[in-house]
Amino acid sequence: MKNTHCCPKCNSTDIIRIKGKAGPYGSGNNIQIGWSNFSAVLVQRYLCCRCGYSEEWIDKEDIQKLKDKYQ
Repeated sequence: MKNTHCCPKCNSTDIIRIKGKAGPYGSGNNIQIGWSNFSAVLVQRYLCCRCGYSEEWIDKEDIQKLKDKYQ
């Protein structure tokens, strides 16, 4: 949905992007890679407003941070 702007389940184009955020105590849509929220990798969500299907995406520049931490 991020790239096609179309839902793969119902073909709707009514897609919204929900920005990732890092809140207190690790809350929000993120992956913690350090001790503070400043080191969190944000996870972007794409939601189809017709059928409810959702996808989560990591920005390309953050993928290396995750590989360094978890690989």
